[in-house]
Amino acid sequence: MGILAIFCAAALAALFWVRFALAPASWPKSAVKTGSVALLAVAALGAGAPWVALALALGAAGDFSLSRPGRRWFLAGMAAFAAGHLAYAGLLLGLGPPRLHVAPMVALVVFGLVMGALLWRPTGALRGPVLAYVAVIVAMGLAALGLPAGQGGRIVPAVLLFILSDSLLAAELFWARDPGLRRGLGLAVWPCYWLAQLGLLLGLAGSGSFAP
Repeated sequence: MGILAIFCAAALAALFWVRFALAPASWPKSAVKTGSVALLAVAALGAGAPWVALALALGAAGDFSLSRPGRRWFLAGMAAFAAGHLAYAGLLLGLGPPRLHVAPMVALVVFGLVMGALLWRPTGALRGPVLAYVAVIVAMGLAALGLPAGQGGRIVPAVLLFILSDSLLAAELFWARDPGLRRGLGLAVWPCYWLAQLGLLLGLAGSGSFAP
């Protein structure tokens, strides 16, 4: 069941990227986008990883919310993703005593501060929630960078890919003015994001759990 759920999730993710990534809001778009991550949550449940499933389910809820038009849905989506990031951070901290890796951790904190500074003006009334979200995803990144030796194989690249996808989304929503650039950013966000979720599933639930 787990490998079948991942296969179906990948098919939906590919369909979303090809057909819906740049399309206006619609119920089919919401269904495909949400299903591509909800099925990863199903796979996590099948692998006996309920907390990973919870984090992925929160991501699916965020996907649904962000696929709907309007500020309230946008805020709901950010809240769902922030909760998912906190769930991931808790899972990462539970993998063992954290280690201090000064250079990458300082680099990530500096990155978060720069992002916050760049987002301060263009986010306007959304400034508070957006900056809180930046802090949460940086916290998840720090939890990943602090993993004990040998634990970060798939997890650290997946978390960094997640941070990249959120950075590209921020650029698309708040900075890009050229329509061509916005389309390019819109196409780049999705594969980074979905592969990050898949990497976290495999890294936290264990890829061996999905052997056919």
